[in-house]
Amino acid sequence: MASSPLLTTRVLLVCAAIGVATGILGGFAGLLTPGVIVLTPYLYGLVLGSHVLPGIIAQEVLRRPLVALVSHLIAAVISSAFNPAWSLRFIGTALLFGAIQEGVAALTRYRAWGAWRFFVSAAVIGVLVAVVVFFAVDLGAFPLWVQISYLVISVLGPIAWTAVGLGVGTSLSRAGVARR
Repeated sequence: MASSPLLTTRVLLVCAAIGVATGILGGFAGLLTPGVIVLTPYLYGLVLGSHVLPGIIAQEVLRRPLVALVSHLIAAVISSAFNPAWSLRFIGTALLFGAIQEGVAALTRYRAWGAWRFFVSAAVIGVLVAVVVFFAVDLGAFPLWVQISYLVISVLGPIAWTAVGLGVGTSLSRAGVARR
C-alpha cells in the first residue's frame, strides 16, 4: 500500500499561489530597501518583516510540514525578478525565515497551530534580524534614539506582518482554499 505524498499537487499549487503573491510584495519591499536604509534605517525592520508572509500564510492555510519553506522559496524567486542582483539575498532570507518557521512548527510536531506559535517564530526572526542588521548597517554610529527605534521596530515588524499573514490565511481558509 502506497502512502500519500507529503506535498501533493494541490498543496504545491497553493504554495505556488501564496509564493507568487507574497513574492510580488517582497519584490516591492526589496525595491524600497535602499531608500529606507539611507533615509530611515530604523524602519528597515518593518520592510524586512514583510518577508515572513509566505510561510505564515502557507502554514495557516495548509498546516503541513514544509509548506513554509516551499512558499518562501517560490516567493524568493518571484522577488528576484524585481531586483536580480539581490537574488541571493532573497533566497537566503527565504531559507532562514522558512527554516525558523518550520523549526518552530516541528517543535510542536506540526500539531499546535494557535496564533502564539506563529508569533513565537516572528519574535525569533525579529530578534535575529535586529542583531544582524544592527551590525550590517553600523547602527552604532547613529544617535541613541535611532538605535532604540531600530531595535523595537525590527522585533515588532515581523510580529505585525505575522498578524497580517494570519488574517490573510484565515480568510483564505474560510474561502475554501484549504478544503480537504
